[in-house]
Amino acid sequence: MIEIYAVGGYNEVGKNCTAINVDGEVLIIDLGIHLENYIRLTEDEDLVKINADKLMDVGAVPNISVLDNVKRNVKAIVVGHAHLDHVGAVPYVANKFNAPVICSPYTAEVLKNILKDDKIRINNDIKTLNLNSFYKISENIKIEFIHITHSVPQAALIAIHTDYGIILYANDFKFDLYPVLGKKPNFKRLEELGKEGIIASVVESTYASDARKMPSESVAREMLKDVLLGTDNKDNLIIVTTFSSHIARLKSIIEFGQKLNRKIIFLGRSLAKYVKAAENIGIVDFSKDVEIVKYGRQIERMLKKVDKDREKYLLIVTGHQGEPKSVLYKIAKGEFEFDLYPEDSVVFSCRTIPTPTNIENRDALENELKQTGVRIFKDIHQSGHAAREDLRDFINLVKPKNIIPAHGTKEMRDALAGLCTEMGYKTGKNIFLIKDGQKIEL
Repeated sequence: MIEIYAVGGYNEVGKNCTAINVDGEVLIIDLGIHLENYIRLTEDEDLVKINADKLMDVGAVPNISVLDNVKRNVKAIVVGHAHLDHVGAVPYVANKFNAPVICSPYTAEVLKNILKDDKIRINNDIKTLNLNSFYKISENIKIEFIHITHSVPQAALIAIHTDYGIILYANDFKFDLYPVLGKKPNFKRLEELGKEGIIASVVESTYASDARKMPSESVAREMLKDVLLGTDNKDNLIIVTTFSSHIARLKSIIEFGQKLNRKIIFLGRSLAKYVKAAENIGIVDFSKDVEIVKYGRQIERMLKKVDKDREKYLLIVTGHQGEPKSVLYKIAKGEFEFDLYPEDSVVFSCRTIPTPTNIENRDALENELKQTGVRIFKDIHQSGHAAREDLRDFINLVKPKNIIPAHGTKEMRDALAGLCTEMGYKTGKNIFLIKDGQKIEL
């Protein structure tokens, strides 16, 4: 018998967590935070040491009480990639399970940096699994990481091989044929898995209503190039903010900064964490071209230095969603002894994640920035998530018998169910719309 538990991420975008029970042996797939609820509580995008029960009370981490009857049978916590909505609850919740955390080398480095920086201890072993590799959980279960493209290095689709067939966990991916960093998706292996027989697939729904193919990261790179190299900014400071985990985007920003002959500075803790993780395993070597500054007093000293020759610098800072404790927010609010001037450029290489807290924070930040007369460039971005036609291609490629929409609100999951209905699936028969706290049996 197979049971699939929707622990988190089935009512909302965030705190992703799915549990799969195969004849009494349980795998937890992802253990993430809900970023909006977390930021509302801490005012920070960075992880800090805080009580796990308090986080659960405000909905910032998955409510694992649904697993109380099977928690002793958990054999592993398997994490698909290094975004906080997939790995961010591990420091707080993993201790409740006597099981190792299995993830890619990059995800492991990010997790270790979080634990070290915030002096958090977990009892779980952290084990690494390379992409396109297998790990034997028990005599009856093995997992496989299949390389996929996303907006963070070493993202994986997770295949759970059982005696009943394969369960494919497909949260957070896109089909990028022209990636800026790393290889194309492993289409060959996905096609092979489809032929082997996938009994069920958990599939992300975030952009299931967006009737297009999600553009490549190379398109976002060209958008950045157009803004940074195609506008007159020779006498002014340039500030760029983006997702700290988006190493490919950071690579593009650095390269264009070098073409502008600018000194490039990274400002903020989360940027330092993700970049250090990538450098530790040889994905990039940004430190030879970039100065990385983590903490408040160091940042303030660096900004005083920048202020003397503003036109010579390009700053990459935290604060893309307007987080009140971020570097960009503090600059805009005048919390550092550093002023922004008219015609300085502030580039948001991201989209506002459409939640009430993020929208409110970004509006507040942009209002502060507008008071200074800076030039604001927004939405210089392409998502790391599959849109509707990518999802159609995915389903056609892997041919799952059953589909469980995840990673989204009810409207998002309904949109994926609608697509599946177009493709011949039927709700209740082989499309399962479940909510946080529910489970299905196969």
